[in-house]
Amino acid sequence: MNEPVKGWLTTDGAAELTGYNADHLRLLINRGRIEARKVKRDWLVNKESLLAYKARMDALGTQKYNPWME
Repeated sequence: MNEPVKGWLTTDGAAELTGYNADHLRLLINRGRIEARKVKRDWLVNKESLLAYKARMDALGTQKYNPWME
C-alpha cells in the first residue's frame, strides 16, 4: 500500500485498501465525503477519514441512499 506520509494514502493506495476505484474516490473527495489534500498533481487521502467512510457505508449495507429509488 502506498503511504507517502504517515496517515495519508495516494488514490492508488486508497483504492487498494478499500476496493473503490480511483474515479469513485475522486467523487468522494469532490463531494467532501472523505478528507484529502492535493499535493502538486496528486491527491493524498486521509486514511482515518477513508476508513470511517467505508465503515459507515458497510454498516448501511443495502440501505444506502439511492436517489433513483424516490
